Amino acid sequence: MNNSNTPHAASVRSEAEELLSAPAEWDLPPSRHLHHKDVLMQHIDHDRTRSTQARPTPRRRLARGVVLLPLASMALAGVLIVTLSGGDDDTSAPATRADRASSASATLNRIAVAAMATDTKPVKDGQFVYVESLIRSNEGTFDGPVRLGAVHTREAWMSQDPGPVTNTGWIRESGKGAVMPGQLVPVESSDPVPAGIDHPTYTWLASLPTDPDALLELLYAQTRVDGGESKEQAVFSKIGDLVSETIMPPANAAAFYKAAAKIPGVQEIPDAVDAAGRRGIAVTREDASSATRDEWIFDKETLAFLGARSYLTKDEAHGVTSDTLFSTSAIMERTVVDQHGKAPAKTDS
Repeated sequence: MNNSNTPHAASVRSEAEELLSAPAEWDLPPSRHLHHKDVLMQHIDHDRTRSTQARPTPRRRLARGVVLLPLASMALAGVLIVTLSGGDDDTSAPATRADRASSASATLNRIAVAAMATDTKPVKDGQFVYVESLIRSNEGTFDGPVRLGAVHTREAWMSQDPGPVTNTGWIRESGKGAVMPGQLVPVESSDPVPAGIDHPTYTWLASLPTDPDALLELLYAQTRVDGGESKEQAVFSKIGDLVSETIMPPANAAAFYKAAAKIPGVQEIPDAVDAAGRRGIAVTREDASSATRDEWIFDKETLAFLGARSYLTKDEAHGVTSDTLFSTSAIMERTVVDQHGKAPAKTDS
């Protein structure tokens, strides 16, 4: 049934327009910002205000930088809940926290070695990084229980223009559960954004230090902290944003994974499932400050990045005392194109 003329649809369009015209420096409480993300698109990433609620509000980060990659139907994570279904995940792990941390460090360093071996061609300033993802996120009402919607497609064309620019890319969603299905939505900011941590072009990423300690120092200095989360979680999430939806030189990709291995609290999960149903090994970090846990999933053999999941770990208001899924994704294609709005031609395998 077509619901494009319902009051709810009109509200979605209105709030989408409000989000897309918002300045980079938002003056919104995290709960309201998450509401906008839920209405528009899913990771990640980017309210800049202090929490005005008694309990921290987590948010999903599958996107990049503060330029608000709309990642459709993002969860109203902080105040919503959903019960995990059985059979989706095997979270068996080494016996102790120290073992899991040691395994995570070793795994991230193996992933870094694999990243160094990739054949990546430089992306030109006039091109676009194209990422096609499957996403599944919350369709529940604001301040109500989470209801995970159907898995649907999200396409992103991220501009490589060094800027400063007010339009850093375009997003399009399709399928059941998509917000504004089929519409090409610009990712805009009222204030021009230069290439940098909020607009991570290939050229900017290539300019970063490849020494993991120096890179981690830069990330700690430049990553903003959302209300309620720890600095460590903010940096972990920022790295997740950057490795999931950008293309960067192999040495820089390796440095990001090695930097992540140095963040306290990072652990390994030996078996996890992305939004496409692909099983892999996961690296995760739980944050007591924001009561959230982010998870990156990698292919067990190739160690390629597959997707991500985010959880609530505690919500006293709703009786949540264990992991509660509020968003999941799977990267299906990542490449370079010369024009936004068009998917790359499919080739026979």
